[in-house]
Amino acid sequence: MLVFPHAKINLGLHILRKRNDGFHDLETCFYPVKSLTDALEVIQNSSDDSTIKTYNTDWQGPIEDNLVWKAFQMFREYEPGLIGFDWHLFKKIPSGGGLGGGSSDATFALKMLADICDWSRTDPRLQKMASSLGSDCAFFLHNSPMLGTGRGEELTPIDLSEDNFRVEFVFPGIHISTAQAFANIKPSEPQKGIAQILLQPKDTWKEELKNDFEASVFPEFPELAKIKEELYEKGAFYASMSGSGSTMFGLFAEN
Repeated sequence: MLVFPHAKINLGLHILRKRNDGFHDLETCFYPVKSLTDALEVIQNSSDDSTIKTYNTDWQGPIEDNLVWKAFQMFREYEPGLIGFDWHLFKKIPSGGGLGGGSSDATFALKMLADICDWSRTDPRLQKMASSLGSDCAFFLHNSPMLGTGRGEELTPIDLSEDNFRVEFVFPGIHISTAQAFANIKPSEPQKGIAQILLQPKDTWKEELKNDFEASVFPEFPELAKIKEELYEKGAFYASMSGSGSTMFGLFAEN
C-alpha cells in the first residue's frame, strides 16, 4: 500500500494563553497543500519482525523516535496481531520547517492501518491516537481546511472553497526549535478571530492575518523577514511563515 502524505500551511496563528498542562491554547487555520508530499509505503512480510527505512533525509535518530513507527506501535495496542510490516518513507517535505511533514506521515500511517484492519476512517480511536502523537496530527485525518483550537487538535471545518490561489514555498534551511519559537512569545487575545479574517476579502489578509511566531523568530533570523518582503514584491497577496517556521510561503492569485 502506497500513500502520499501532504504538507500543510498555517493561515494565521494566534498564541492565546498558557495552559496548566504546559502547552498553549492557540487559534489557527490548517490548510492542506497537496502539491507537496512525502511517499509512504507499507509491505507485509512473512516474518514476525517489522522494520522502517527512511530515504532522502539525514535523520539518524533511534527508531523509537520516528513518528511513523510511534503511530504503528500505538495502533498495535488495539491490534496486537499486526506483525511483519516493512515501512518505507521517502521524504520530500522539509523536516523542521513548520509544514507538518512528520505529523502527516504518522497520521497517514494510522489511516493505512485502519484500512488494513477494516476500521472506519471516522473511528474515534484514530482521533485519539492522532491527538496523542502531536498537536497538528489530527488535522491530517481530514482533506480540507480546518480551524484549529485548543492545542490544535480541536478542529472545525471552514469553507475556503471559493479561494483560488497557488502556494509558493521558500525553504531557507534554518532549523528553529519549538523552544526557540516560544522563547519571546507573549500570549494575547486578538481583537478579531482568524475565521472572521479569512472570510474577508483576501486583500485584507496582509495587514490582519498574523502568525504570532514571526514576532518571536524574525528578530533572531532577519533573513526570514526579508524573504517575506521578497514574496510580496513578486506579487503575493499574502505571505507568512508556516507554523513555528522556518518555511516561508506566499499565496498568489490564479488568473
